[in-house]
Amino acid sequence: MTPTLILLLIIAYFALLYVIARITAKDDSNESFFIGKRESPWYVVAFGMIGASLSGVTFISIPGVIGQVDALNGCFSYMQVAAGYLLGYAVIALLLMPLYYRMQLTSIYTYLEERFGTYSYKTGASFFLISRIIGASFRLFLVALVLQTFVFDPLGVPFALNVLFALALIWVYTLKGGIRTIVWTDTLQTTFMLVAVIATIYHIGSTLGLGIGGLIDAVASSEYSRIFFFDEPMAGRFFPKQFFGGMFIAIAMTGLDQDMMQKNNSCKNIGEAQLNMFTFSTVLFFVNLLFVSLGALLYIYAQQQQIALPERSDLLFPTLAFEHFSPIIGVFFWIGLIAATYSSADSALTALTTSFCIDILDMEKKEDWDEAQKKRVRYITHIAMTGVLFIVISIFYYFLQKDVVTQLFIFSTYTYGPLVGLFAFGLFVKGRTLRDHLVPFVCFAIPFVIFWLNKSVPVWSSPTGEAGDGFQFGFTLIILNALLTFAGLLMISKPVDR
Repeated sequence: MTPTLILLLIIAYFALLYVIARITAKDDSNESFFIGKRESPWYVVAFGMIGASLSGVTFISIPGVIGQVDALNGCFSYMQVAAGYLLGYAVIALLLMPLYYRMQLTSIYTYLEERFGTYSYKTGASFFLISRIIGASFRLFLVALVLQTFVFDPLGVPFALNVLFALALIWVYTLKGGIRTIVWTDTLQTTFMLVAVIATIYHIGSTLGLGIGGLIDAVASSEYSRIFFFDEPMAGRFFPKQFFGGMFIAIAMTGLDQDMMQKNNSCKNIGEAQLNMFTFSTVLFFVNLLFVSLGALLYIYAQQQQIALPERSDLLFPTLAFEHFSPIIGVFFWIGLIAATYSSADSALTALTTSFCIDILDMEKKEDWDEAQKKRVRYITHIAMTGVLFIVISIFYYFLQKDVVTQLFIFSTYTYGPLVGLFAFGLFVKGRTLRDHLVPFVCFAIPFVIFWLNKSVPVWSSPTGEAGDGFQFGFTLIILNALLTFAGLLMISKPVDR
């Protein structure tokens, strides 16, 4: 595929998204932008959330990491995490969502203000903003690098214009419709992503002369199909670490994340919202299984065709799609990659705008602001958040081009852990409240403690003095972060005044 053809494909794809935005954004009110007037069909939300939960990182990295055996990854060990997700999503549906619907929250962090006070509220919202800005920027950064290599470098376009181009396209179709548009565009993008994966698997099967049964047997009998790891307690992929880590990751990155819960809160009622969550989580488990199966098949294909593997595992899928598969699979790959990336990035931009307007600017409390003024502030915030994403992506380009995937995961465990600790204290500690003005100090101090422990414990516990031979926290970092935050909050708590 030529760079010009790829660029035209991207423009056509976004043109389709813009048409959907025009149809869904006829009502340009803040209520429609923030929560879709609570009229979103639950089944549309459930299907669209699959694409929003995944990203270009998942689309590229999960298949590649299947063959990279280390203390955290390798084989189908990721399915241990996916199994933990199911338990986490059940906690969200049965514990958190009834709370959000009972309080009729636009921003879920408003709960912290009701329970503890303004400092706690602003602290929770700030951790979300930091987490989502970094996460969304990285996902766009990864795809921007791929686009830069295959499209914009051959055309002589600098990286900055590449990023501005992508952000401008997202900004245009999310500006007015907000969550009401995102619910429908996510559905389209999830469809394209799944079609790309299924088309690739079909092409591999056709090339290797395997039907559906043959593909299943090839994966099941391969060296990559091992799922459970109970014999490596020091390693990060030890089953309890990944299972319970996955549970807390789901609770934090979905149940305590404005981006994801904004979609759930747009359903008509709590019953439909819970049905959405249970449906989404079940389908997502099998989608993750589809991704790891694709990874195994990519390695099997490369071995049988005697294709040299790229040095970086996350380049396996792109390399095969562009250089060894048929051109039509290259088209499907681009569409799937774009869909996987922008389905998470567009909803992140909408959620960032919502959280900043509601949580930081206190828009809902501005009784002297009319609807027109609130709408102007929302537009300005939307533009500002787009600018922030551009700045962070540019910083990544110049300073974080190596091992960014690992660093992103670790960063997420640092920023979401305090949110879990805050909400857990509010939900489970009765008869006590917090000294509100001290909450920011606890929540911002604990991640530094976690960082130190993550660096030190593997060395202390290693018989050789090498970090790689010692105890690996892996996915349990977020649990440790939440527990230490909870303990710190307990220390600054006081009995409720009666």
